[in-house]
Amino acid sequence: MNVVFCGATKGIGRAVARHMAQRGDRFALLGRDVDDLKRSGSDLEAMGGSVASTIRCDLMDLASIAPALDEAWAALEKVDAVVVTAGLFDLHETLESDSALRDRVLTVDFTNTVHLCELAGPRLLAGGGGTLAVVSSVAGDRPRKTIYLYGAAKAGLGHYLEGLDLKYRGNGLRVVNVKPGFIKTGMTANAKVPPFATTPEAIAPAVVRAIDRGTSVVYVPFVWRLVMLAVRSLPKFMMRKLNF
Repeated sequence: MNVVFCGATKGIGRAVARHMAQRGDRFALLGRDVDDLKRSGSDLEAMGGSVASTIRCDLMDLASIAPALDEAWAALEKVDAVVVTAGLFDLHETLESDSALRDRVLTVDFTNTVHLCELAGPRLLAGGGGTLAVVSSVAGDRPRKTIYLYGAAKAGLGHYLEGLDLKYRGNGLRVVNVKPGFIKTGMTANAKVPPFATTPEAIAPAVVRAIDRGTSVVYVPFVWRLVMLAVRSLPKFMMRKLNF
């Protein structure tokens, strides 16, 4: 596939991009740090992929998004998929006390990711269709008192992705909402590790399968589908007592 990939330098994105590279996929890499992108590009080519371009795109900078997508389309000529794994995370207590960081997390994880999707979707449709895969989170499935700020951003993103899929799948745009549970990455290094925690490398094959199949919603690992089914069924008085 020809893939525009935003977020391939770290964490889940790096593992997913490497898995795609092993089968020879071709990339235009978007990210904030051009040097990181170049290092990631060299790594992906060593894995068997190819990189047409590395392009600065900062999700805190709205003005950078449209030109980056234009450059990516020009480099690849035909785009089969856009994958967005870039995002921010921090502990809830930190987000409550640091208003500037809170604004950045809410902006990157919801508002500007939606903006990127709104620009990428029409481009895919104009080329005959394709797949738009975006990482949200199980944190958006149900409000929880220990993670409701980050969860609110991911809930909004998940709602948006479902609506986008409902409206445009019949026209050829397949929207894939990837919902990871707790993944051990640099961003979550200071968080308490819950049950069922795993690594980016462990979930990458399932994410790539979902992208290939156009699965509208995928929980990774799968056990989180069952966990969140149970969590969503709990009455509010029980949610007030739980600290998770």
